[in-house]
Amino acid sequence: MSENTVNAVNTAGAARTANAVHLTPELVEDPVQGYANLRATTELPHVVLPELQTPVRLITRYADVKAALTEPRLIRDRSKVPGGTEGSDAQDELMAAAFEGFPAEYAKYVTDHLSLFDGEDHARRRAPLTRAFTARRIAALRSFVERAAADLIHELAAKDEADLLGEFAYPLTTFVICELVGVDEADRPQVCAWIRDFAYGDGSRMADGLIGIVEYVKALIVRRRAEPTEDLVSALIEGGREGDERFTEDELVSVVFLLISTGITPPALFLAHAVLALFDHPDQLARLRAEPELLERAVPELLRHVTLVRIGASMYATEDFEFAGTALKKGETVTVALLAANHDPQEFGEAPERLDITREFGRGDGHLAFGHGAHYCLGAALGRLVTSVVFDQVLVRRPGTALAVGRDELEFGHWPADGFHLLQLPVRL
Repeated sequence: MSENTVNAVNTAGAARTANAVHLTPELVEDPVQGYANLRATTELPHVVLPELQTPVRLITRYADVKAALTEPRLIRDRSKVPGGTEGSDAQDELMAAAFEGFPAEYAKYVTDHLSLFDGEDHARRRAPLTRAFTARRIAALRSFVERAAADLIHELAAKDEADLLGEFAYPLTTFVICELVGVDEADRPQVCAWIRDFAYGDGSRMADGLIGIVEYVKALIVRRRAEPTEDLVSALIEGGREGDERFTEDELVSVVFLLISTGITPPALFLAHAVLALFDHPDQLARLRAEPELLERAVPELLRHVTLVRIGASMYATEDFEFAGTALKKGETVTVALLAANHDPQEFGEAPERLDITREFGRGDGHLAFGHGAHYCLGAALGRLVTSVVFDQVLVRRPGTALAVGRDELEFGHWPADGFHLLQLPVRL
């Protein structure tokens, strides 16, 4: 680029930043006040996400978010924008902040993330997972989930107070994903500890957690190659032998790491936030306990209401085109506000912030908590299964389950470019 072009790009970027709406964590996680003005704009607004500096176009309306997630001219891999891109990027900022100082040989297993690929490359990586993540394999886990949840509850019920996040949700989601993937039972507590260090601590042990889990996954793959079992790791290895799209060694480590890490922390946090949402709506909790058959509706409604992933991955325009009333420029960054979309009054009525466990959804999920299109969450069916078991065993069968502290005493932590998440959920069982 010429000096004049570089200066023009920098000037335009500075102008966008100056005119952008700087979102706080409180606004990101507020589905009503946080997005009301942004949703009403004619053009997609420029926003700066919490703790970042680079503005992005934010998509907030349900119909627009759904369309963006299937729009072929919006891609996840910035390097594939024709002609390349210049300047800083919010996704790069996030990665740089999270993995500054990490050994490159380990950070690559996080940056080589399935959600950051597009088209044939994404399909090649996802197809073996889809074939291994079968409905039969998920359905077969129900009895295991029920036993694991019952055992944990029995142990915690003897306490005056228990942390439903740290002592129940985290161990439960660890047991479940490890059972599916093929982590040996004796290793599961250590795997849980590594994942918590990597994804949920104060950051001081993040590198230790990543290194620990990556080295464990490498060793697990070696063992399963030598002695296959009925687990998912063996299925992924066997798929390559039988002619499926073969993973490279690094890709196989990355995808197993992805399954373990995303199979523990996000569902554990969702379970805690969903239980808290019912505590915050005692009329809905009382109705669920009186009519447990409403569980089938309560699960999707809580997925919609909580929407744990508030902001989606960055996407980039591959050409100049108009989208949602906005003239996007090639290389421009957009992202989707999933929480805003799941509380859009145009889609969910006059009071979308209201939790209603009798809410009826249309075709499909009826919400975007699991995303949409090619990147739809692989673990959606497993998430629904675990959630229904937890609500039944923790809330329906134990009508005395309640917060053990005042609502204003709960502690929350903040994630960059996101809102707040519970650090613990003290309850009496």
